[in-house]
Amino acid sequence: MSEWLSTARDPLGLVRGGEGAITGTVVCAAAIAVGADHAETIGRLCLIIGGTVAVYWIAHLHAVTLGSALTHRHHPMRALQHALMETLPIAGASIVPLGVLLLAHLGGAELRTAAWIALWATIALLTTYSYLAGKRGGLDLKGSIFSALAGAGVGLLVVLLKVGLH
Repeated sequence: MSEWLSTARDPLGLVRGGEGAITGTVVCAAAIAVGADHAETIGRLCLIIGGTVAVYWIAHLHAVTLGSALTHRHHPMRALQHALMETLPIAGASIVPLGVLLLAHLGGAELRTAAWIALWATIALLTTYSYLAGKRGGLDLKGSIFSALAGAGVGLLVVLLKVGLH
């Protein structure tokens, strides 16, 4: 029962699958950063982001499946089930940035402005995830703030990528 409640409160595994949530958010941010200046429409940018995240997720799914089968001698189907649960947050993490991108565009922002808003939202997510990880890991306020700054720093690396490419 408690496992069901945990899954119901965290359907995409973003809390219990923190590694995947962070990775998926960074991959999504990088796709926004690179794709924003190459897409002519919001639909095209969403396809670039979704396609990039999907390819990365499938690659990670495959790697975790093989690793589970090789390391733990799991049957391939059991390994795949394990990998699906472990890697789903990579794909799930793109929902919020894509939602922000679409809402900003529907709210009247031009494509590139909407992309910047979504990119800053991913930095806010990375900062929040990192702060919460610090708190849940037992850090005091100062330690949690440093953890949050590390998360923000990862997001700012993506901004530097965007600025450097354009």
